Amino acid sequence: MKSIFKNIQGDRVIWAIIGVLAIFSFLPVYSASSNLAYLYGDGNTFKFLAKHFAHLVLGFGILYGVHKIPYHYFKGLSMIALPIVLVLLLLIMAQGTTIEGANASRWIRVPLVGVTFQTSTLAAVVLMCYVARYLSTITGAEVSFKQTLVPLWLPVFLVLGLILPANFSTAAIIFAMVVLLVFIGGYPFKYLAIILTTGLLLLSLFVVTAKAFPDMFPNRVDTWISRVVSFVDKTDKEAAYQITKAKTAIASGGITGLGPGKSVQKNFLPQSSSDFIYAIIVEEFGILGALIVMLVYLLLLFRLVVVAHKASSMFAKLLVIGVGLPIVFQALVNMAVAVELFPVTGQTLPLISSGGTSIWMTCLALGIVLSVSAKREVEKNQEQAMDNPLDVLSQTL
Repeated sequence: MKSIFKNIQGDRVIWAIIGVLAIFSFLPVYSASSNLAYLYGDGNTFKFLAKHFAHLVLGFGILYGVHKIPYHYFKGLSMIALPIVLVLLLLIMAQGTTIEGANASRWIRVPLVGVTFQTSTLAAVVLMCYVARYLSTITGAEVSFKQTLVPLWLPVFLVLGLILPANFSTAAIIFAMVVLLVFIGGYPFKYLAIILTTGLLLLSLFVVTAKAFPDMFPNRVDTWISRVVSFVDKTDKEAAYQITKAKTAIASGGITGLGPGKSVQKNFLPQSSSDFIYAIIVEEFGILGALIVMLVYLLLLFRLVVVAHKASSMFAKLLVIGVGLPIVFQALVNMAVAVELFPVTGQTLPLISSGGTSIWMTCLALGIVLSVSAKREVEKNQEQAMDNPLDVLSQTL
């Protein structure tokens, strides 16, 4: 056991948070997957639990491996991975919207192993690393808006343009996080205002084009509009079926909840093990349990700020904010959807919801954060060694 902890580096609190969320996830996932088990006819919920366990094991493998990589390597890796991500996003668009009748507009199938993978989540992590790298190179320098167009904003809008037709919510979150990151990185606000205006104009142009030529992007814009309409029109029960069931689950939970595995609405709520798992958590563990889960994510946010503050370079600071903040933001969006503070987005609850891609990319991002904090630990030990040269000499002898 000591050898395991010896090889684990980085912020111990973040490690603990990851472990707590992963262990806790088995309860709501196992409970909520019962509707999927009966939907597929065999009623066996254990296989969904085993699948979730396998996803977490691979996720922790990614987490451990990535946190061992020196964080400055991600500068070069982001530049190498960005073209690969763009090619993968193009492949997804080329494969069409369905494969054998199933929605394939967000997924790509890995050959031989038969695993499906949502490329947009990988694109988000790679893009945030790339933006952090670029911002670190212009820190303290005077740059014109024209100088930043090609190296910074062209890759951003290429990635967003390829994700947008199939996944508006993910594209919107990525854009919001990029804007926040460049603002924190000291990018001139007057240039940022131009980008925000341009983004709104391009989105409007896309919506108009999609409505004028519906065969180009079948059903996507209509889906966005129907979700917004159902969010605004509280009386539209049929369109707001998911939210209605989620609110019923929350109302049933009360203060302390019905107890683990005793959710009723899991049998009626679509995506109860992924997009709406927070509603099941409230129903089974009550408001107290739901608040504890929220506080854990807020504690993660606090530790991200601490790691970023202690980081020794601008790239490290921006890297932690860029890859870490979207995790907390996604969690808050998922919770806001469940309590009808936000339209339905399809965003999962990081490290708790079922789904391999979400778990793996969350672990990838947190591995990068832990890599930064691990480097800080090494630097701190070196500083202490310099302050105590006699101790170092005695250990050497």
